[in-house]
Amino acid sequence: MEENKQKPEIESTEQLSEEQQKAILSKYDPESNTRNHQGVMRKVVYFGLLAFTLFQLYTAINGQFTAYIQRSIHLGFALSLIFLLFPARRIWVHKPSIPWYDYIFALLSIGVGLYWPIFYDEIVFRAGSLSTVDLIVGALAIVLTLEAARRAVGLPITIIAAVFLVYAYYGRYFPGFLAHRGQDIDTIVQVMFFTTDGILGTPISVSATFIFVFLLFGAFLVKTGVGQYFNDLAVTIAGRLTGGPAKVAIFSSALQGTISGSSVANVVTSGSYTIPMMKKLGYRKEFAGGVEAAASTGGQIMPPIMGAAAFLMVEFIGGVSYWEIAQAAAIPAVLYFSGIWIMTHFEAKRVGLKGLPPEEMPDRKEVLKKIYLLVPILAIIVMLFVGIPTMQAALWGIVLAVVLSALNKETRMSFRDIVDALVDGARTALAVAAATAAAGMIVGVVVKTGLGLGLANGLIDAAGGSVLLTLVFTMFASLVLGMGSPTTANYVITSTIAAPAIITLLMVGEPAGAAVPLAIALSAHFFVFYFGIVADITPPVALAAFAASGVSGGDPIKTGVTAAKLAIAAFIIPYMIVFSPELLMIDTTPLEVAWVLFTAISGMIAIGAGIIGFWYRKVFWYERLIAIATGLLLIYPEGLSDTIGLVLFIILLAIQFMTKDKFEQKPVQA
Repeated sequence: MEENKQKPEIESTEQLSEEQQKAILSKYDPESNTRNHQGVMRKVVYFGLLAFTLFQLYTAINGQFTAYIQRSIHLGFALSLIFLLFPARRIWVHKPSIPWYDYIFALLSIGVGLYWPIFYDEIVFRAGSLSTVDLIVGALAIVLTLEAARRAVGLPITIIAAVFLVYAYYGRYFPGFLAHRGQDIDTIVQVMFFTTDGILGTPISVSATFIFVFLLFGAFLVKTGVGQYFNDLAVTIAGRLTGGPAKVAIFSSALQGTISGSSVANVVTSGSYTIPMMKKLGYRKEFAGGVEAAASTGGQIMPPIMGAAAFLMVEFIGGVSYWEIAQAAAIPAVLYFSGIWIMTHFEAKRVGLKGLPPEEMPDRKEVLKKIYLLVPILAIIVMLFVGIPTMQAALWGIVLAVVLSALNKETRMSFRDIVDALVDGARTALAVAAATAAAGMIVGVVVKTGLGLGLANGLIDAAGGSVLLTLVFTMFASLVLGMGSPTTANYVITSTIAAPAIITLLMVGEPAGAAVPLAIALSAHFFVFYFGIVADITPPVALAAFAASGVSGGDPIKTGVTAAKLAIAAFIIPYMIVFSPELLMIDTTPLEVAWVLFTAISGMIAIGAGIIGFWYRKVFWYERLIAIATGLLLIYPEGLSDTIGLVLFIILLAIQFMTKDKFEQKPVQA
């Protein structure tokens, strides 16, 4: 009976309704699994979210409070609203009433959030000597944070944070370099809530400043209708090309990444439009879902507004601006999306798929009339480039979005739209706040127990001092930690544990105590950042791919495998970044950047042809092996490998082009 109910949605080639989108989001994205309140509670939550945003805007405009007050109020807002919005179990989301214990949790969360602002002077005066009430409040903060993270983010991050807390207490029983003297309950509580090394540490600091404002900017862009405009613009640019709908999905998802910090949300938002379009043209379900999942996941690495973890990178590296992070990510993002574009092009040629017919194309003039909707994004790029502080740039971007929307009746925002955008921004920030608070506990344990140094040394020893093996081990650690965990938490863990190991190896030969060059620091952090994101499309737990299969009706695992295959660039680029920092455009010349980009894209073409099995004609099995090897030689940043790779590439290209008419090209069943 259930299968019959789902079949129409799965087989349909029409765009999904808003209800269907919400159902898929609720299933695969914990952040979207919220109660739909009615009556008084609807107003309470609505005004609570509005108050949260107004507090954040007030401090963004007039200056932040002291660290403990700013972060604890941010935490209190987030925790209390999470308990009112997110049920203890996902299946209870449709229950009409809130259970009594959630009211208690919400009130306790408010108390935890107000504890620092009310008793700030007394706590500071005691200088680390905690009272019984302090310990109770600190313990409550830990428990409430873990439970809120479980509800809003998912079980994996909660388990990881809890394991780290257990490790902090039972450290003396662990073997080898993992052993430490252990910490008592009082010390753990003090570190977690009464220092800036725990819950109120750097991760939630970034959530309470940069991340919140940019999420709010994204909410305002959504209200202007820019999401649908991204789809229309993508169709206008790529719709008529070979395999047009797949290329529309790539282009649209890259743009959607600027307003969505979630791979799953990006998949459902743009995929509800592009996946039915691909299926209608003839793409098989798994391929259509794989294209959308791979492209949507890449949205988090797409400048100028990347995933939340990119803002954390600014604080974790130190001495680097967000503009430098976004600039460094530009070429890797181009390579990532170029790789997916190349593979979908070869697949379309292999299957014999054409572009969209003229009657299904939007009116180009009408689309270009709304190009002003992109001005706020372009303005932020300019403002960051000229040195305007990141938060101010985001605030001006919000103002521009509101002003420019008024140029057209269709996009004009009413007062209610503006207020709704303020509320939506806060709602989006809840899961990020919970994730960063939980991640802060992990960082606190790592710092206070010396685990970071021990694990870094252990990782190096296990790899025998090999940079390549260390990178491979780090890759697998990032992928495993990212299975079901948000990128933000994944990055916090791996940047604390694994990134130092990579930096240590890359600094071999440098004088002791020498400052870490920016290129090396960025290489190590980008490495773990990328693989934390790629976990969303890596089976067996590939949430973005599973969400795409919910839209396409394809098999989830096959969709995940297809997405990982299409995003093969994402598994190669991080290694390229480490071995060839020129890709980050730091301390390099335009000529060096151009050469690396040329050889890398050539390598992507060869690898894409080898994996898909088509170039100008069918690529035979032995040619596929040679093509993949050629691509790897071109991608590896070394003079001899580039030379050999280019020679092989030219030979393969010439053979393909000269023999394309000798082999009958029959369309393959999609």
